[in-house]
Amino acid sequence: MIEVLRWLLPAIVPAVLAAWLVYRSDKEREPPRVVVGTFLFAALLAAGAMFLEKKAAVFTGLDARVSAAGSAGSLVFLFFFVAPMREALKVAAVWPAFRSKHFDEPYDGVVYSSTAALGFAAVENAMVLHDHPVGAVWIARALLALPAHVFFATTWGYALGRAKQAKRPGAIFWGAWLVATLAHGLYEHFVYGRGPGALVGVLPLLFGMGVLAWFARSDLQQRGDRASISPTGSRLSRVSFYISQPPSLRTVRAALRRADQPIMIRWIVIGALVTMGAMLAGLAGSIAAGHWFNFDFSAVDERDVATTAPVLLLGAGVLLAFPFSGFLIARASGLPTLLEPALASALALVLVMIALGLAAPIALVFGLAFSPILWGLACFGAWVGRPAR
Repeated sequence: MIEVLRWLLPAIVPAVLAAWLVYRSDKEREPPRVVVGTFLFAALLAAGAMFLEKKAAVFTGLDARVSAAGSAGSLVFLFFFVAPMREALKVAAVWPAFRSKHFDEPYDGVVYSSTAALGFAAVENAMVLHDHPVGAVWIARALLALPAHVFFATTWGYALGRAKQAKRPGAIFWGAWLVATLAHGLYEHFVYGRGPGALVGVLPLLFGMGVLAWFARSDLQQRGDRASISPTGSRLSRVSFYISQPPSLRTVRAALRRADQPIMIRWIVIGALVTMGAMLAGLAGSIAAGHWFNFDFSAVDERDVATTAPVLLLGAGVLLAFPFSGFLIARASGLPTLLEPALASALALVLVMIALGLAAPIALVFGLAFSPILWGLACFGAWVGRPAR
């Protein structure tokens, strides 16, 4: 009995509590039977997905683990089978509620998608902990699965919330579902496909998806009430304002558009060079700090979490470079929108991805995981640095 509780409780209890918190966050509570039904339907579909994945692994010889199928085999299995199937089954679990009369406000997209994701995560974690009864790293992997599944599902749940009246998903749904599927594949590769040390690679991905999910949740809650306040005063006061009162999705979309004048190509090119220079400076600073603290960069091993400190230091240097470069581009250009700084950081990231793909293909996977948050940090720096209007 104790052995059963060891893997059952850590899997079921956190998921049920999280689902309850999501339900409580809805101002107009959904019928409990519909919410519970969505949770259980997702759990049932998750059990079927786990069964199909095991059969597919035996039939194809592919596997989520790099140690069993190699990097290429693991990525193919995750991106072309596991991640699409799981996200599609979550949508299937939400679909009855979406088509019902109870799905009558935008925020319902978050409620039902999160509930389905938590039902899916509960079964996945139960099976993982049942198959690996020993090892703290498996507890950590299971804990990471809960917010990950919610963040992925909230992405396309936002699109369903916006389509509540039409009762059919629009073009934005398919884009959101694709983003969630790609993020899910990367997450599975880092958490279950590679060694324990690769868990650090999932942190920026989860952070970026979490910020996106938070924006989506806030946007659905505030639809119909879009009063915005523009900050004034010093740069420091503006930073404090944006942290405490972040802009809405509509405000960000407006800042990324340029309808009244042509795009300033020169600032995109200059900005890309500035961003890449800031990245090199950040890496150089991290390496210098590593030598100061006597870090051995050659000792990094993804099979040992204790050896990942140098990687975290290098990552911190790169992360800090992006808001700094975004701020510099916005200040130097004096442009009121975020379009040029955003395109400049995107161009710099594309160039870096190409270089990583040619030099070390496996590093490209890690670069893709970091790129959303890097781009977001660059936009944040540009938002703070742009002229006040």
